[in-house]
Amino acid sequence: MLPTERISYSAITQRPRLTLPGGKRMAVWVIVNVEEWNPRETMPRTVLTPPAGGSPSPDIPNWAWHEYGNRVGFWRLLEVFDKHRLPAALAINGTAIASYGPIAEAARARGWEFMGHGYTQKNMQKVENERDDIRRTTEAIRAVTGKPPRGWLGPGLTETWDTPDILVEEGYHYVCDWVLDDQPVELKTRTTPIVNIPYTQECNDVAMMLIQHHKAGEYYERALDQFEQLYQDARDSARVMALVVHPYIMGAPHRAKYFRKIIDHIAGFSDVAFMTGEEILDWYLAAKADEEAKAGAPA
Repeated sequence: MLPTERISYSAITQRPRLTLPGGKRMAVWVIVNVEEWNPRETMPRTVLTPPAGGSPSPDIPNWAWHEYGNRVGFWRLLEVFDKHRLPAALAINGTAIASYGPIAEAARARGWEFMGHGYTQKNMQKVENERDDIRRTTEAIRAVTGKPPRGWLGPGLTETWDTPDILVEEGYHYVCDWVLDDQPVELKTRTTPIVNIPYTQECNDVAMMLIQHHKAGEYYERALDQFEQLYQDARDSARVMALVVHPYIMGAPHRAKYFRKIIDHIAGFSDVAFMTGEEILDWYLAAKADEEAKAGAPA
């Protein structure tokens, strides 16, 4: 299906009011992306251009840049979550679960949600067998958590024409590749619909630091501006804000304080709920069912 065949246009101002539990005004979810880069392949991203150009193998400088995030940066970010006792969603490659066992165990021990993020950090359009890749990711997560993941984030938000269909068929309940709304929306598939949970490209450290080359403080400033606008929008109906971090980016020493600063700020709002993707999913489905029940009730 074309994107326009999976989802119909909907103006956010013309939808039924969404209300979060406990009188909360908006939901914020934080996604930590943990990846394993295969040193035998071209690095997914680079911080240094090789002196002679091309794609050298092994590419030690760029592989090591990413590896720092899992060895050091993750643990720096973890202190922020622990300080506020916040839930997080861990979007993790299937192979990374075994390769970086202490990270998976730290997330499991804290009750974080595990999201499928590809078996390896590779464009889903270049994966040899997409269904097998999704299944292997599911089983890797099930092995460490005891249950299959409910949510999926494609590496680099990449999908094939069939990804939403396959995800539903493989037991997934939500996806967050479709960054087109501030509320959960439903995508049609060849079987049952799948919910898309709001994710972000703008408040994503990859976009800010690696593509747009902003200074570290941009993360705090942009996230603050985004939060303030969505908080205002949520006066009439709940909104969802996503914050995205990668340990090798925001876990770097000169950037970590800006992640800590924005979390400290948002945590000061008693009417803002920090949630995981599956918590947002369950809330949305329950709210939708309530609205449908009201619509079907006799006058």
